[in-house]
Amino acid sequence: MALPTTRERVPAHTADEINRRIATEMESRVRHLSGRHDLIAPRLAELDGEWDIERAIEVNAATVAFLGLLLGVFVHPLWLILPALVAAFLFQHALQGWCPPVPVLRRLGFRTAHEIERERQALKALRGDYNGVAQAPDAARAALDAAGTL
Repeated sequence: MALPTTRERVPAHTADEINRRIATEMESRVRHLSGRHDLIAPRLAELDGEWDIERAIEVNAATVAFLGLLLGVFVHPLWLILPALVAAFLFQHALQGWCPPVPVLRRLGFRTAHEIERERQALKALRGDYNGVAQAPDAARAALDAAGTL
């Protein structure tokens, strides 16, 4: 059995209706901002601060594991099962892209890093960041600058 790629693993374990809603909302934002170039920079700043689903899962798992550890030390050792379960679910998520919080977080609107980056790149294209990249004297440097990697 082949494991899903990093890019497809969370959407593959998300209901189609949720994937469509996330994509439709992103498309609506991009369409709205296509006529409002003054609002693109603030939206890009919002995207820089947006938590992707991986970060939300990491915080959730760390919180539950720490709580289980505290309960195991101060209440009863059986609570130590909780951090063990969290570790097992994190392992499953790393391989397959699914763990118990994924459906809830996706319904709440948490997106993958790829989904966030797709919106970012669409907005940068609308703003004109890629105009003239291919004709630049150092096209590779211009492309990296436009992509925000330098």
